[in-house]
Amino acid sequence: MKFRNRVDAGRHLANRLSAYADRKDVVVLGIPRGGVTVAFQVAQSLKVPLDIFLSRKLGVPGHEELAFGAIAAGDGRYLDESVIAAAGISEQQVEAITAQVKETLQQRAALYRGSQSPLELTGRTVILVDDGIATGASVYAAINALRQVNPAKLVVAVPVAPASTCAWLRTVVDQFICLHEPVQFHAVGQFYEDFAQVEDEEVKDLLRRAGQSPSDSSKEGQPTPDAEGSEHEVAINFDNITLQGTLGIPKNATGIVLFAHGSGSSRRSPRNRYVAQVLQSQGIATLLFDLLTSEEEALDLRTSKLRFDIGLLSRRLIGATKWVTQQPTTRTLPIGYFGASTGAAAALVAAAKLPGLIAAVVSRGGRPDLAAEALDVVRAPVLLIVGGNDEIVITLNRQAHARLRCRLKQLVIIPGATHLFEEPGTLEQAASTAADWFVHHLTPEHSARVSDAVRMSGSR
Repeated sequence: MKFRNRVDAGRHLANRLSAYADRKDVVVLGIPRGGVTVAFQVAQSLKVPLDIFLSRKLGVPGHEELAFGAIAAGDGRYLDESVIAAAGISEQQVEAITAQVKETLQQRAALYRGSQSPLELTGRTVILVDDGIATGASVYAAINALRQVNPAKLVVAVPVAPASTCAWLRTVVDQFICLHEPVQFHAVGQFYEDFAQVEDEEVKDLLRRAGQSPSDSSKEGQPTPDAEGSEHEVAINFDNITLQGTLGIPKNATGIVLFAHGSGSSRRSPRNRYVAQVLQSQGIATLLFDLLTSEEEALDLRTSKLRFDIGLLSRRLIGATKWVTQQPTTRTLPIGYFGASTGAAAALVAAAKLPGLIAAVVSRGGRPDLAAEALDVVRAPVLLIVGGNDEIVITLNRQAHARLRCRLKQLVIIPGATHLFEEPGTLEQAASTAADWFVHHLTPEHSARVSDAVRMSGSR
């Protein structure tokens, strides 16, 4: 049995937990990072609250990949005395490592929750979810910690775990649910077609989405699409392929921005989704789409080659652009590109090949240097946004900026930001800067040039 990805696993798990749907006494806890993606699907399906519960293994000094125990939020701790004895770990070392890992857990909790308080668990049915269990040490530590807050019922639910671990954990919780219990087990990832690492930003985004109703988002400072706008999934067909996308069109849209995501990412990138929300709040439509087909994504997961094929990615972006110009709701809108990582190079190459059609290009943490000769050709206004702590990428962007021949170009460095803009406030600043650039350049005057370019393209 294999799951396509964590979202697929979460949906299957939710089906097994349907008895807990719509109950006010139920809360779902996801173990970061991967477990939160699974738990989000469970919580959404059951229509119950979602929170995180942190646990972490205690590594043998010098062989940290080998666990001698684990701790969890609160005072939960599990120690494997046989490993401690075999490795010769002293009591002082155990306590020192425990204190260090505990501090790390506290830092992670602050990163994910911010100032939000954890959900109340006492007297409630708690469903603890992870994307899979191997030895069970971390989950056992979490179980010990959760028992101390006196939940009415404690349920552990996972997509996959070895049969021996399942047999053990069933004896220590009120209910244990596992969809697949193989006897032969090497690693959780072997039971997923896509087991890509989950980023911290995605965990934060899922918690925000789970904890807010549409009316809450503005109160929390999060942009929301115009209530009279629309957002829906679309199929983009060209050149005998179909790419999946999400098209968001606010009321009275003044332009549209196509997103070219970075290497190894997809249209579901939480960072790009956030930027899209900011643009929609400014009256700009957005199209987030997958640059690769599902078969190509599977190949890229194994080889990582297609994500750096700038020629292929730019052709896909051009195809999606022509699709936009053929849709009744978007065909007259001025068009911009937003590229991240290798997607920035694809955006510049595509803009160079569509002169007069692309009104503006923005790169966030991008690799514009990979656009090569296109830097000499692109004429659309270009904004390069880079994190202040992303030193190597700053150098590459400065070189690309110097080579650009477009009349309007700008390099903006966001202080304190690293490559993924994970630091508090940095993604917001980048998104605001990008929105200002697009609002300024996606103007009604450009609509006529778009129409002319579309007509010329159709006549060739």
